[in-house]
Amino acid sequence: MSLVKFNRNRWPRSYGLTDFFEHKSIFDNDFFNLGKSMPAMNVKEHEKNFEIELSSPGFEKNDFEISLNKDILEVAAEKKAAQEEKEDDYTRKEFNYRSFRRSMQLPKTVDDSKDIKATYKNGILKLKLAKKEQENKNDKRIIEVV
Repeated sequence: MSLVKFNRNRWPRSYGLTDFFEHKSIFDNDFFNLGKSMPAMNVKEHEKNFEIELSSPGFEKNDFEISLNKDILEVAAEKKAAQEEKEDDYTRKEFNYRSFRRSMQLPKTVDDSKDIKATYKNGILKLKLAKKEQENKNDKRIIEVV
């Protein structure tokens, strides 16, 4: 008996099934696209700290919630706005709601006993996380053969 390698690209067509994988569904529009609501992120490693930048324009400083649980850093923001205008018998209400939640696992070199510094300016949230004091990197030992 010989084995035949499975080809995922040919599978729906080769068995005569409708190729529903390539049809667009109602979930393909921007409303359901969760990837677009995530802010862009830059992570820089310096000699003494890490710097994380999140692009999140339109928020205020008090809209952010930043938490650290063991080695998981979570940044979340939520903004709600509502406006009501009344004219004669006509009422118009407009509302806006934006939010995101982003979490990341921190490397073991982050010193979680020190405070995380967070600043928000011109739509950029910057977080600075201190690194642990590194011990002597020269852990090389010479082993004598007896």
